[in-house]
Amino acid sequence: MVEMKTLTLAEIEDLSMRALVAAGTTDDNARPLAVATAATEADGVASHGLAYIPIYCEHVQCGKVDGKAKPTLERPRPGVITVDAATGFAHSAIDMGFEALIPAAREQGVAVLAINNSYNCGVLGYHTCRLAQEGLLGIGFTNAPASIAPSGGAKPVVGTNPFSIAAPGTDGQPAVLIDQSASTIAKSEVMKHAREGMPIPVGWALDAEGNPTTDPNVGLKGSMAPSGGYKGVGIALLTEIMAAAMTGATLGIHASPFSGTVGGPPRTGQFFIAIDPIVTSGDAFATNIAALAKAVHDQEGSHLPGDGRRNNRLAAQANGVAVNTATLAKIEAIIN
Repeated sequence: MVEMKTLTLAEIEDLSMRALVAAGTTDDNARPLAVATAATEADGVASHGLAYIPIYCEHVQCGKVDGKAKPTLERPRPGVITVDAATGFAHSAIDMGFEALIPAAREQGVAVLAINNSYNCGVLGYHTCRLAQEGLLGIGFTNAPASIAPSGGAKPVVGTNPFSIAAPGTDGQPAVLIDQSASTIAKSEVMKHAREGMPIPVGWALDAEGNPTTDPNVGLKGSMAPSGGYKGVGIALLTEIMAAAMTGATLGIHASPFSGTVGGPPRTGQFFIAIDPIVTSGDAFATNIAALAKAVHDQEGSHLPGDGRRNNRLAAQANGVAVNTATLAKIEAIIN
């Protein structure tokens, strides 16, 4: 039986911060990632939470990510912000970009943020959620090292490449939060099963010949199964266009893995669109989103994307989060 220990969100943030700094990350770069880690654990997405801290630390130490990077921002157009992450953590670059993106979207109605030379941004929905909390419709894309084969092929050409849309609600939280990868399941979930020696369900991954497998290690050497077949491949390509081609970042076929120590910085990208819904719809946006949410919630047993994370978040704020003690031991070893 897996042994668990309950931590408060503040304790999770502090633990993450201390480990990242101990591994060679500056305070400015560690803080946004530590905050995001606590928020991710609160939302119940454990695969992207504390379990990733030892990986982040390893990548700082091997040079896959520069823990001391200083991202730089430019404004080529009034509604366009670009940030060079300088091979550092995506979270620092996104924080810098959002400081310019949010006021620009409010002033002009819409603005975009393009980030390159970046790294794994964790849970993409965490970032679009922040835009929705500012009253903006947030749309985000991030590409990843190739792990999905094209329709009819077996060799990966695009990553799991998630996209996210967060629609603001009237209570300062997203009324709808869509956050999904182009694969049936996030690759991090397959990696988590491999670390824990657990089989994966059929339909999560394929072997090197394109056949279904329940062995996570075989799947990691093969390809991820696209969600909805060719439609998932289409989503992955859409995200590759937005997060890599539109930002000047590295394509997934050329990016080094997010896992392990092989290769240098992946230099992937993120692309965000922030829209002020009042500019395009007046009061109709809030009315329509509320009506849409009500139509879903009025059906017994039904829910909207993001409902589960919201419920988990509220519970975590009150009761803390149960964390695997084996993961905690790995993190404590880095600190000590």
